[in-house]
Amino acid sequence: MNAVAYEDVHVDFTQEEWALLDPSQKSLYRDVMRDTYRNLTAIGYTWEDHNIEDHCQSSRRHER
Repeated sequence: MNAVAYEDVHVDFTQEEWALLDPSQKSLYRDVMRDTYRNLTAIGYTWEDHNIEDHCQSSRRHER
């Protein structure tokens, strides 16, 4: 069995896709991705190749 990679669990919406989501879907996305970051960290995923703050910011940039 192969190891799970960040790219296997990350979902990135285009601005057009994000605009189609209702507020509850956007909130669910943010909650799920936050849990995903925590879970990957808990199993030893190293974020040296990924800036966690950038990923959080990319999720939030669509909130506008």
